[in-house]
Amino acid sequence: MKQFDLYKNTDPDSRRTYPFFVDVQTGLLNKLNSRVVIPVAAAQNVSLFPDNLCPIVEINNKKYALLTYQITTVSVSFLANREGSLLLNRDDIISALDFLLTGI
Repeated sequence: MKQFDLYKNTDPDSRRTYPFFVDVQTGLLNKLNSRVVIPVAAAQNVSLFPDNLCPIVEINNKKYALLTYQITTVSVSFLANREGSLLLNRDDIISALDFLLTGI
């Protein structure tokens, strides 16, 4: 598993609200049985999401917001359907995590 990989949400109860999760955990901790992820939600109105906390990304030609303030952990087995990578958005994701954790 690689940091910033994007996965489809396989949970039928939450996938409509959060169709994807992005893995933000360092690859140095791949031996753990869980991963730290940020839920990803559709962003029809991008002005509703704080720029410094919820980076907007494009996935399959649609806009989505990373809901950094809802960061969570999931079992490695939950991340079975890799959709792609958000590595190109690394700086925005790290900045959002910095803002969430330090206010900077």
